[in-house]
Amino acid sequence: MKPVKVISYGEILFRFSPVFDQHTSALYIGGAEANMAASLARWGTPVSYISKVPDNGLSRQVLQQLEKAGIVTDRMLWGGDRIGTYYLAQGSDLKHAEVVYDRKYSSFSEIQPGTTDWDALLEGADWFHWSAITPALSQQAATVCKEVLEAARRKGLTISTDLNYRSKLWQYAKPFQVMPELVQYCDVIMGNIWAAHQMLDTALDTVALEKQQKEIYLEQAIKVAHEITERYPRCKHVAFTFRFSDGPTHNLYYATYYHQGQQTVSRQYETNEVIDRVGSGDSFMAGLIHSLAEGFDAQRTISFAAAAAYSKLFIKGDFNQTDKADIEKLI
Repeated sequence: MKPVKVISYGEILFRFSPVFDQHTSALYIGGAEANMAASLARWGTPVSYISKVPDNGLSRQVLQQLEKAGIVTDRMLWGGDRIGTYYLAQGSDLKHAEVVYDRKYSSFSEIQPGTTDWDALLEGADWFHWSAITPALSQQAATVCKEVLEAARRKGLTISTDLNYRSKLWQYAKPFQVMPELVQYCDVIMGNIWAAHQMLDTALDTVALEKQQKEIYLEQAIKVAHEITERYPRCKHVAFTFRFSDGPTHNLYYATYYHQGQQTVSRQYETNEVIDRVGSGDSFMAGLIHSLAEGFDAQRTISFAAAAAYSKLFIKGDFNQTDKADIEKLI
């Protein structure tokens, strides 16, 4: 296997964005962890992606597209019957009701505990990334996720997670019943203050937040990040995003980074020209990993990650196609 800096683990997906009046549909390759890997590859961070796909021609074409994006695929698992899909209108948000998942019995969701040599698959890397979408799929998926995390810890990899909350996926358990056991392995945690509350049961002053004031959001971010680092001693880096929308093409965005008791805030972005919201958070996660792996200081870290997220809003598809130099111009 080719040595890489980062390994990203999660389910590969097809996204269909139908336009019924025109009897057409766009097809994109995606999935949060693949999206993140595509951004890292774009910016020159060597990255491999682990998922599971059926052994057929379609899967090989998918892997060709991932390789074309710069993602190493030689750790991919093979087997099962299908690649999962989801349906989302162009420009809509994954966090809202418009998304429809078709992921049951997918190859990835059928990975069985105790059947994979994770120590071997994680060889030759420094960093392991996963997201909360994986354990949301089933108890079985959560058990396998823990297996991978234990292997990553044994091998001394830096471990990161994205607390991306998908309410439609959490059917077998409440997130806070599953996620704390997995998050304890993490050095880096990204999400938002509401997702942390949902998944880790962190305290949140919901009454104060009703005022919808930036100052209060930032105060809550410090408190929640501090609680996370106190509860999970391994975690040294916490990043939160704040994204607000008043319409289909509107977005207001900023982010925070908490490290060694200090919070650093990005610049605030706003646009009325959103093209595709999918993958923005994954671009932020990639920006955070890229920045930390490169040794950026706190301000440059959060500035680059936020600019990366913002840049994705103007690109169709799940992968961010923005070059690093163009992201730097947004800071």
